[in-house]
Amino acid sequence: MTPCIFNLGTGEVVVIVVVILLLFGAKRIPELARSLGKGIRSFKSGMNDISDEISRPADKQD
Repeated sequence: MTPCIFNLGTGEVVVIVVVILLLFGAKRIPELARSLGKGIRSFKSGMNDISDEISRPADKQD
C-alpha cells in the first residue's frame, strides 16, 4: 500500500474522488478548481502586499 497525501492510502483517495464527482458533477469541478486557484492567488498577493508594507522603511511610507 503506497501512502498518499495526508497519510491516506490509495483506496481512500479513490473513494474521496468518487464522492466529490458524485456531489459536484464532472462539469462543475473545473469551475470550482479555477475559483479556488483565484482565491489562493488573491490571498498570496495580499500577503505579499502586507509583507512589503511591513518591510518598507518608515521614512518612505505615505
